[in-house]
Amino acid sequence: MSSPPAATRRRSLPGYAALLLTLVAVGVGYASFAPTGKAAGAAATSTSTQVAEGRRLFLLGCSSCHGLNAQGGAQAPSLIGVGSAAVDFQVGTGRMPLMRQGPQAPVKRPTYSQADVDRLAAYVASTAPGPMVPTAAQLNVSDADIAAGGELFRTNCASCHNFAGKGGALTGGKYAPNLDGVSNRHIYEAMLTGPQQMPVFGDGQISPQNKRDVIKFITTTRQEADPGGHPLGRLGPIPEGLVAFLVGVGGLVVMTLWIGARA
Repeated sequence: MSSPPAATRRRSLPGYAALLLTLVAVGVGYASFAPTGKAAGAAATSTSTQVAEGRRLFLLGCSSCHGLNAQGGAQAPSLIGVGSAAVDFQVGTGRMPLMRQGPQAPVKRPTYSQADVDRLAAYVASTAPGPMVPTAAQLNVSDADIAAGGELFRTNCASCHNFAGKGGALTGGKYAPNLDGVSNRHIYEAMLTGPQQMPVFGDGQISPQNKRDVIKFITTTRQEADPGGHPLGRLGPIPEGLVAFLVGVGGLVVMTLWIGARA
């Protein structure tokens, strides 16, 4: 077979040069705008390291109840699929690790630092998809609607938490906790995950915007003044009526005895 003529080879050279320049341009463009391998590798290493450290903490402090692989056991539920939000809420508020079995886990001083809570949350989130810890944008209530939040709170929350968020008793020794001092993050996570007796209010039931509305209502209610006198915990008409009865009727009895003694 004869080789191509020299003229043909000379005509092909510009085409090869154009192809080579195109490939170089594509490579330079990708290197300029795509994440570098070093940065992507560092992020992956950071995430995998956090998950590994979270698993180590889980095996030391949680696996005795929740199982070696978070599959649950006789005394504790499975954590597969609960997401990082549930871990951040339960461990970040001190409810977990549980000190003793009871009707429900009480709030106490957290056992883990926030950094360790984040590691535990990362490990549990790695087992299966679930509700994630809310971002700063999701917790920004600057544009929230207090009126809409109040309506949603009275409809969905007040029957347990009291109309002012002061908490209330439930059946079997359980209770809805007082919301004073609870952070916006933990309120949001509670709505997402439905801890203990609380129902789950996912984004399909209460949208992220409406969750911010509810949070804004709760935080605003805490700061309201009580021009009518002592709020009595804002527990409603029953304690107010009891105080009125004891003070009013008790005062009348004391006055009657005093008048009788003088007579």
